[in-house]
Amino acid sequence: MNNNTKEMLRSKFITFEGTEGVGKTTQIELLQEYLQSKKIKTLVTREPGGTKTGERIREILLDKKSTNLDSHAELLLMFAARAQHLDEVIYPALQKNIWVLCDRFTDASYAYQGGGRGVPLSEILKLESVVQGNFQPDLTILLTCDIKTGMQRVARRGKKDRFEKERLEFFEQVQDTYLQRAKDNPLRIRVVNADQAINEVAIAIQTTVNQRFPELLF
Repeated sequence: MNNNTKEMLRSKFITFEGTEGVGKTTQIELLQEYLQSKKIKTLVTREPGGTKTGERIREILLDKKSTNLDSHAELLLMFAARAQHLDEVIYPALQKNIWVLCDRFTDASYAYQGGGRGVPLSEILKLESVVQGNFQPDLTILLTCDIKTGMQRVARRGKKDRFEKERLEFFEQVQDTYLQRAKDNPLRIRVVNADQAINEVAIAIQTTVNQRFPELLF
């Protein structure tokens, strides 16, 4: 098998990011359907979570009773769940030539704990280096929408978790940080307007994936 063939068979790690209410779950499901129509094996997972340990950590992080959780404790819990997630789920799937679609990854730590909580980005970078080395997603889809619109969508879902109860300014800071990361990483992070109809967003994502990996999808 030559090197070009090996590259064509290599699986991809695609992450979805964005503030609350941008429709990540729906769009991940639609992209999975699209990739499967191309005969590509896929695995959908999420952060925090993805493993038994990660899901237990998720319960702590999202629990409204965790009101006194320190920002650094929150960040460390996120990376603890991420380390387990990489070891148990993400790396093994990629090694089996399965494409992994993940609802949030390390960009979320920069946006939420960095932009939202004010943890220095240099500290997040150190944890990123320890937990994942140079490993990065092959593509990150950043869904954006008007913050108020997103929060209205969240409100319609019913009960809010610990993050969803944050003030509007918090999410504005989160989105600003996401957009700055997209500006700093234009090849990896692609911004998609989630204010459009669901099918229009899905088409935009499919187009982005096709452009990013033309040798694999055509």
